Amino acid sequence: MSDADSEPDQFDDADGGPDDGPLVEVVRAVGHEHVTAEHASTVELTTDDWLTPAGDCIVGVEADRTPRDFSAAFREACRDADATITATFAVGEPGAADVDVDAPAYLDEIAGRGDPDLRLLDDRSMVGRTSEYTDDERTIFVDADGAAADLDGDLVAALAAGAPVALRLEVEPAP
Repeated sequence: MSDADSEPDQFDDADGGPDDGPLVEVVRAVGHEHVTAEHASTVELTTDDWLTPAGDCIVGVEADRTPRDFSAAFREACRDADATITATFAVGEPGAADVDVDAPAYLDEIAGRGDPDLRLLDDRSMVGRTSEYTDDERTIFVDADGAAADLDGDLVAALAAGAPVALRLEVEPAP
């Protein structure tokens, strides 16, 4: 896990073209008063504009993109079991209209891997998992080193206060 002093320029070059090095997708969302980030095995963003207290893995609502929107090259790279997929959560201050990805108030990271069975076709939400479960269209990475419960507490508190979040997903293909 990292903090806001980490390399803030990591959100640059988010077009994910194959000649641009790592494949990258960025999803913007906002927190919600019911964000608790207590789930120990998943982390999720959804396009829904609501969240119940039972959604303890959801850390962002009103996501502007879903796995179905990701480029074909990105989705294909995620299907490599040896690829590393890094999810960087950049969070702004509560009340801000957007997060400044060059200087976020909070920053944290979860890394997982790809899998040949990832479909990445859901049009509503995306889920990162610590398990190897791939039997749905929402899973964006598996075998992660963390989940919602592992995110920084101050970052989670900001999301519970409605702060904006930018999720940067980067696929690093196996050598």
